[in-house]
Amino acid sequence: MLGRTAGGLFWMFRYLERAENTTRLLEAGWRIALTRAGQGTNEWESVIITAGVRGPFEAAGLDYEAGDVINFLIRNPNNPSSIMSCVAAARTNARMVRTALSSEVWEAVNECWMAVKAVLTRPVTEKTLADVLSTIRTTAAVVRGALHGTMLRNEIYNFCRMGTFVERADNTARILDVKYYVLLPTAAFVGTAVDNTQWETILRSVSAERSYSWLNGGETSAAGIAEFLILDRRMPRSIAFCLSKMRENLGHLESEYGARQPSQDLADALVARVSGRKIEDVFDKGFHEFLEDTIQDIAGLAGRIETDFRFYT
Repeated sequence: MLGRTAGGLFWMFRYLERAENTTRLLEAGWRIALTRAGQGTNEWESVIITAGVRGPFEAAGLDYEAGDVINFLIRNPNNPSSIMSCVAAARTNARMVRTALSSEVWEAVNECWMAVKAVLTRPVTEKTLADVLSTIRTTAAVVRGALHGTMLRNEIYNFCRMGTFVERADNTARILDVKYYVLLPTAAFVGTAVDNTQWETILRSVSAERSYSWLNGGETSAAGIAEFLILDRRMPRSIAFCLSKMRENLGHLESEYGARQPSQDLADALVARVSGRKIEDVFDKGFHEFLEDTIQDIAGLAGRIETDFRFYT
């Protein structure tokens, strides 16, 4: 496969996953802001920081309040990571690799772009936020369903899935970082009702509340939820699950091409880092520091994949 085609598939699904993940990040910040007294300014600032767009946001002269943050992350054309920008970029990549896609996948991507464009014709308010986020997640899920239901399990499929899992692992690390980077105002809140409510909100934001409840009998704790979203390989949005799937997809590509790439060694190392680990060790050594290192390592793996498969040649 040409490197440009592989890159188009990889980035098409990275952009779609990023758009969906931004909806989850916004929902986390919004729900946590509702559980806290005051203006919730710190919550909205933390959402911008976690999304990695603090510089562009401040350069635009915007304030850390709900309306500015929501619309910058959802529909601002000057923000390349906004949901509208990501869906448009996904469609552009899909057009570039259209001959590699089934007609159902292409149609789902095109319909996703049209639906998102229609729902974002006007600024999004806190009142309309939930419905807008739901529409975006639903249309993105249709694309994912078309991929699973109509595509051969070959190199095309593997590049698509790697793009998804790279972005998803990064997002889970970032959305957890929202919790402890600036959202928790002081260590005095740890273990209180406020702290537990925020952790439950994180679960809802990654669609994991019911799964966690099934496994833990409804009992919630910071350590239990963090372990579930970082280390539990049964949870499809956990960091451990995403890393294992990336390693699996790279293994399939090795079989396709008959050659092992350096990115597989990186994936093996990242999987080994979370395999058999205890969440208590993560907290003892620094939760925020662990997540920062994980985000950097995932970015390094993504860069290595692009180099190994010559995305830009």
